[in-house]
Amino acid sequence: MRPIRAGDPHGAVEARAVDTDVTGAVEQTLDGVLAERLADAAAADALFARDIAERVARFTLGGGKRLRGRFVWWGLRVCGGGGEAAGAALRLAAALELLQTCALVHDDVMDGAELRRGGPALHAEVRTQYGRRAGTGDGARSAAAFGRSAAILAGDLALAWADDTVLDTLVPGHARSAVHALWRTMRTEMVAGQYLDLHAQATVSHSPARALHTARLKSARYSVERPLLLGAALAGADDRATGALRAAGRCAGLAFQLYDDLLGVFGDPAETGKPSGDDIREGKLTYLTAVARARAEATGDHAALGTLDAALGAPDLTAADMDRVREVLVSTGARAALEDKIALLADRSTAHLADLHDAAPSALRSLHALLRATSGASTRTPVAAHGGER
Repeated sequence: MRPIRAGDPHGAVEARAVDTDVTGAVEQTLDGVLAERLADAAAADALFARDIAERVARFTLGGGKRLRGRFVWWGLRVCGGGGEAAGAALRLAAALELLQTCALVHDDVMDGAELRRGGPALHAEVRTQYGRRAGTGDGARSAAAFGRSAAILAGDLALAWADDTVLDTLVPGHARSAVHALWRTMRTEMVAGQYLDLHAQATVSHSPARALHTARLKSARYSVERPLLLGAALAGADDRATGALRAAGRCAGLAFQLYDDLLGVFGDPAETGKPSGDDIREGKLTYLTAVARARAEATGDHAALGTLDAALGAPDLTAADMDRVREVLVSTGARAALEDKIALLADRSTAHLADLHDAAPSALRSLHALLRATSGASTRTPVAAHGGER
């Protein structure tokens, strides 16, 4: 692959070389962007750079499948984009990785989650570092509060770096307005979805329709639909191509989140990197549990309702309790309904690609495969039979 100049807003790159290793190109660009940001942080203060900025960089580089960046790239390529837009696409991909860091770090604080990507969540890591000298009692509580506060700042920094990266990117003139508008919309949708998630827990909502709406805003749009549209905008795509990618991304993005919800209950923690059942313990409104409850109410299954009511929001849920919840999710037909919906969304997603009449066949094949993998359509088996970071 032709070298990508680290952090270069022009991002000189040969598009066909990137096609062979999009993930590698995104990570190479991300390395360059983070090197610049870390230098800025070190110039501000050494302690801040070590405790916060370097943690943001390690978190961003240390996990994930660069999914959102890959969608930016293939959104560009199926619409015939390349040239100067290729470097811009990779920098937007890097910005999306930083936006994802912000979302995950803040999400872990709000949920009180201890694990992320198979290791301690950022707030837990800071708490442990400073808790050693804090002792127990008030000192330990102070260390926990400090860890949460530090993680909030880390998430804020990741968001600031994401915005800086977008603003510093030399976006082709024809795409500048559309790219910046999409970025603004995407950030707002993500925060709105997170708030709706919290609101549903506070108000004990059980609405399947609301669960779907929250999933679309919190994850589906910024994970698939908006990245595809960013790539299309860079390529100067026409309305038909843009509409096809919007529809494909909307379906695949929702399937992605629904499959993630399924993994959260039935998944193998060794594969997912987080404990099974955390959504249940936190009392989160997911489509899976909302459908189970609606079906139990419709059939008068009071035992199933009792199991769900006792489990949702119970932080001390045992493995046996979780097994009973899984049994309810299966017996009510909620799991099967979710799997059917995921399969339907996956099929609809790739069907929309038929409207991309002028797309290069190789780019179309790559996008088709990415959409299928993202929606869970090609990975049914990881979900454990007892009832499986994307």
